[in-house]
Amino acid sequence: MPMPPQRDHRIPLAAAAALTRRHREAAGGRTAAEGEHGGMFPRDAVQRLLARKGCEGLRIYYGRAEAGTPVLVLVGVDADGNDIAGGEILEWSFPCPPYCGDPDGLNS
Repeated sequence: MPMPPQRDHRIPLAAAAALTRRHREAAGGRTAAEGEHGGMFPRDAVQRLLARKGCEGLRIYYGRAEAGTPVLVLVGVDADGNDIAGGEILEWSFPCPPYCGDPDGLNS
């Protein structure tokens, strides 16, 4: 399947904050098992994926660790919309909480 058509992926902070607030409310808490709200990957790790030959974008998969905690899995995507699964794939993000940064509309 080819890549989807281009679009403007930007949204205002208020809209993004509403999305993340609904997720936090549905998660029911802020413990690692039930309230992980996101994850941060360092720039160098993301740039390694984007620098792969033929990489046109990133796909994010939602996963669960053996302990049941949510995880994010990032993989490069080629021009045909296929995962570049034969090389580096990212996980082990820095979870929020506790790595949320200063409070803002997206994390609190």
